[in-house]
Amino acid sequence: MPLDVEQAAAVARTLGLDEHGLKVDKVPGGDIAEASLLQAADARVFLKTLPLDRAGLLSAEADGLQALAEAGELRVPRVIRRGMHDGFAWLALEYLDLDQRSADADERLGRQLAALHRHTGDEFGWHRSNYIGRTPQTNTPVDAWTVFFAAHRLGAQFDRLRRKLPDQGWNHLKKEITAAWQEASEGHEPSPSLIHGDLWRGNAAALSDDTPVIFDPSIHYADRECDLAMAHLFGGFDDAFYSAYQEAWPLPEGFETRRLFYKLYHMLNHANMFGGAYVEASEQLCRRILRG
Repeated sequence: MPLDVEQAAAVARTLGLDEHGLKVDKVPGGDIAEASLLQAADARVFLKTLPLDRAGLLSAEADGLQALAEAGELRVPRVIRRGMHDGFAWLALEYLDLDQRSADADERLGRQLAALHRHTGDEFGWHRSNYIGRTPQTNTPVDAWTVFFAAHRLGAQFDRLRRKLPDQGWNHLKKEITAAWQEASEGHEPSPSLIHGDLWRGNAAALSDDTPVIFDPSIHYADRECDLAMAHLFGGFDDAFYSAYQEAWPLPEGFETRRLFYKLYHMLNHANMFGGAYVEASEQLCRRILRG
């Protein structure tokens, strides 16, 4: 929902900003929340807004950004405050002048991501459920990664798609893919690494000094390979990113096979959110996995 000047001024007052001469400009990009730049006399603030019934998305985002900030390995926008006003929810973040990533920035991102993944938990999941895009994502903690990913990731997406597209064979595909996942992940016992969770090219940028910046997380403890698989799914990361990660913390044997399942999770989510070509692409990826 676009903000008018009065709404922006109300948020500015809550943040303790000088609202005189306040400007609010829409920021392009993003297909979930409305993004705006608040320019006050004494500060600039990046503001995201959503209708009240979707306030949980902003709460989860703030939680994820705070966790990444506390880990201290990667630059993220600082969470200033979140709140609700006159029918909408808002999240105020530090405004950063971001640019496209260079090969140098991606090399740094690869090393820093490996360092982030060394922050581990006791179980897979998170202290709260959150979202992957607009889709609710269950994070109830589970000891075994194979079980967590089958139930809370692949299974949940297949079930959602089956409800949207009944009688199209998705329940049968779910059973086949789950069996294939159990076979592919046999003996794979990763540590529960802190991951970004939605690391595609649109959620990573850089400052003018090539400091990488990540944002819009879907944070939880998971197999660290999930972040690498998502980065690979839609491309846009320099080879230096993967090389630097591999040098900092080599990936275990079998990653190329498991990566297909991690990609499928995101492809199914896109099918659920956008339909169209993503449904066909999801089915094709399932067939590719089942062919071995």
